[in-house]
Amino acid sequence: MTPIEAIRDARALLNEAPAEQPKPLRLLAAAAFAATAAVLLAGTMVVGPGVSFDQGSTVYNP
Repeated sequence: MTPIEAIRDARALLNEAPAEQPKPLRLLAAAAFAATAAVLLAGTMVVGPGVSFDQGSTVYNP
């Protein structure tokens, strides 16, 4: 391989791939996944492992 061919091949590797347009359905799915993950993580932080709910007494309002 000559130096000219090596330079040409290296330049071809450095060229950016053509960017494709974002697909709206994929963006919506990604947003839904992120929102679901955030809600589940928030629930895990609030009610994490080792949390127990005691049987509370009933409140009587006369």
